[in-house]
Amino acid sequence: MKTMNQVKSQEELREMLGSPSLRGQNKVIATIDGHCRDYISKSPFLVLSTSDAEGNCDSSPRGDAPGFVYILDDQHLIIPDRPGNKRVDSMFNILSNPKIGLLFIIPGMGETLRINGEAAIIKDEEILNKMAVNGKSPQLGILVKVEQCYMHCAKAFKRSGLWEPESWSSKEDLPSAAKILAAHVNMPEMTEGRIIADLEEGYKNRLY
Repeated sequence: MKTMNQVKSQEELREMLGSPSLRGQNKVIATIDGHCRDYISKSPFLVLSTSDAEGNCDSSPRGDAPGFVYILDDQHLIIPDRPGNKRVDSMFNILSNPKIGLLFIIPGMGETLRINGEAAIIKDEEILNKMAVNGKSPQLGILVKVEQCYMHCAKAFKRSGLWEPESWSSKEDLPSAAKILAAHVNMPEMTEGRIIADLEEGYKNRLY
């Protein structure tokens, strides 16, 4: 790859981009206040970011009915761990490096809520039973101790047209997840058709 001219210091970055406004500097709070509670209660989706002790990163989507994230108090929240592919990359990362970042999203709303803090994995049945769906409680939860909460503006959503259906690609033009998985897995028995069937079965029977 061609060698590119890179920014090498915080000073150079500040010189190029300037400093944040007073609003930008002061918007960060350290608790889940009433406004944050209201946002979280209406959010059905978040992106969970972690890294391991060596700094290898992972971002994981988490979604459920609005309000699926349980707020324990003004400093702690719990994300239920629903059935997945059992790679548990996020949880392995948390065990070696508890630092975590969350991005809460509400469909149709451009502004997002960002939360940073420290995480732990819990197996407390009394708490997890409060997050049961269809009579099924999560086996584990991700407990987050909040250190920073703040709103993020809608510029990225406006630039991308994310909530504007007229800007979306047609379904026929979308990439095929099954085709991509078949190519990446590269196992004779894992054909595109087999993966389509497996995905559909999982979506139908193993959401909880």
